[in-house]
Amino acid sequence: MHELNLTGSMFGLLSVVIFIGAYVLVVFEEATHMRKSKPVMLAAGLIWTLIGIAYAMHGMSDEAHEHATHIVEEYGELFLFLLVAITYVNTMEERRVFDALRAKLIGMGLSYRKLFWLTGVLAFFLSGIFDNLTTALVMGAVVVAVGRSSAKFVTVGCVNIVVAANAGGAFTPFGDITTLMVWQKGVIDFFEFFVIFIPSMVNWFVPALIMSFAVPAELPPPATDNARMKPGGRVVLILFLLTIVTAISFKNFLHLPPAMGMMMGLGYMQIYSYFLTRKGKRLKDSELVLDAFKLFERVEWDTLLFFFGIIFAVGGLGVLGYLDLLSTALYDGLGATAANMILGAMSAVVDNIPLMFAVLTMEPEMSHGQWLLITLTCGVGGSLLSIGSAAGVALMGQARGHYTFSGHLKWSWAIALGYFASIGVHLVLNAHHFEVAANAF
Repeated sequence: MHELNLTGSMFGLLSVVIFIGAYVLVVFEEATHMRKSKPVMLAAGLIWTLIGIAYAMHGMSDEAHEHATHIVEEYGELFLFLLVAITYVNTMEERRVFDALRAKLIGMGLSYRKLFWLTGVLAFFLSGIFDNLTTALVMGAVVVAVGRSSAKFVTVGCVNIVVAANAGGAFTPFGDITTLMVWQKGVIDFFEFFVIFIPSMVNWFVPALIMSFAVPAELPPPATDNARMKPGGRVVLILFLLTIVTAISFKNFLHLPPAMGMMMGLGYMQIYSYFLTRKGKRLKDSELVLDAFKLFERVEWDTLLFFFGIIFAVGGLGVLGYLDLLSTALYDGLGATAANMILGAMSAVVDNIPLMFAVLTMEPEMSHGQWLLITLTCGVGGSLLSIGSAAGVALMGQARGHYTFSGHLKWSWAIALGYFASIGVHLVLNAHHFEVAANAF
């Protein structure tokens, strides 16, 4: 598709101002109480209005339409995929699957230090199946419930969970929005993500080992939690895993969009909820009733619409020519390794989703090793600050007063050691991947 270079034009400069203004409002969401989706959706619309006018003035409206349609397709696939994943997570929450897991962990009678390691390991592995945000909230609830009498344990335990959840989400397509975007784009195959398993593990283990010495070794006061899973909870969990397998199969074997496999998986749950609800009404057991459509009301629409605004706004800046400038400055000027490390560190301040979408839109010439590196750094770089990831921001709200920005900042040096150690391990362990050119996409 032919693009106009509008970086020095009034249309381009005004678009940059609009984007920056919207992003400032996103950053200060807590102060303004304006949902983050609102300014970016308006910004996306204004940017594309300017693109439409500029292209029309050059007699290229068809090209502008092609660009917009391409981005609509990309967002549509991401939207459907996330809609199903979030609905399944909400269903498991409604069936009290996570409450049962929390009760099990609390009732094990472990010491603070053992609980620190157990919640970290679980956060690392569970985030690869569910997502880093959900995992951080579940494990954070365990830490807060057990550590009521030890503020020190809660603080360090929450930092550990955020780092573990972000690191665990980096080595699977389902663990983070950025990895999902990379997989759906076709840059990295499903099983190739597991190449960065050990670097991801190092990213968490290094700071966890350092922080563990600050965790009290004594036993917490006895705690009881009798939460139990609702009927059908285990079946919903199995159906979710089957849905993931279906999505992978659609992508790898049928060469169809994985979102189609996810939608088929949503059908699994819809059919199951129909029979479960019929049984509940027949037995007059309200716990058996599962209204699958009602669960759509609990979907975090602000997040999904935020993705829409960001993807269209960043995509618009790409059409205007700014991403080519950024690509030249970073990847041609500094080299892929340095560029990927810098972008990863930037994700602690700037949301990793627009950063990754920008890289995917720029399409720099990189080997598989470098694509795996940017996937790793964009996934784990947000751990450097508590505000750098959705997991950290959500946990600050859940553990208010215990897990804070300054409490996390105290351990940022240890997290940075893990960040650079993981990059070093990847560069050494997966050196052969840096010699293989990535497939065209």
